[in-house]
Amino acid sequence: MSENNKKWYVLRAAGGKEKKAKEYLEKEIERCGLQDLVSQVLVPTEKVYKIKDGKRVSQERLFYPGYVLIEAELTGELQYIIRNEVPHMSGFLTEKRDVNRGNGKAQEEKVPVPLRESEVKRILGEQDEVAVSEGETIVDYKIGEAVKITDGPFSGFDGTVEEIVEDRSKIKVMVMIFGRKTLLELNFTQVTKE
Repeated sequence: MSENNKKWYVLRAAGGKEKKAKEYLEKEIERCGLQDLVSQVLVPTEKVYKIKDGKRVSQERLFYPGYVLIEAELTGELQYIIRNEVPHMSGFLTEKRDVNRGNGKAQEEKVPVPLRESEVKRILGEQDEVAVSEGETIVDYKIGEAVKITDGPFSGFDGTVEEIVEDRSKIKVMVMIFGRKTLLELNFTQVTKE
């Protein structure tokens, strides 16, 4: 099978079960000996960081929740397996087309739609870009929110969030020190919510 016959398709998966559906699909393809038809199965994700209890915790976030991508040369057998044999997967992203059955009558049928080359490059480019970058930090602090400093010389002090500087992973907190308001710039990891 030649590589140029393979195209990228979007598969619908149950929300929260994308990775499981991908694993089942890969096992089913291997079990049926269809590896030559499928180049890769992909669940596009990105690494993000959240601040939890003053610690920076990494998590994976899906780019497209509810979807799995597959690069394959579609055959009837492969379509059948994807639609009927793989748990947590409900089939392809399709469009309705008129198909001539040879009896002179056109019949409407749902046909899997391959992604355009530009879409594939964008999706794979995002995936590569994320793999190179260290990931973004998701901040769930809000301006005006009460926080407690957990690290550094002002550990134990309470304050109020004045500004969030996400690109530098810093937070500016207004603290009362010796009866005076003082603005401190701290790392996200140095504070927790009250």
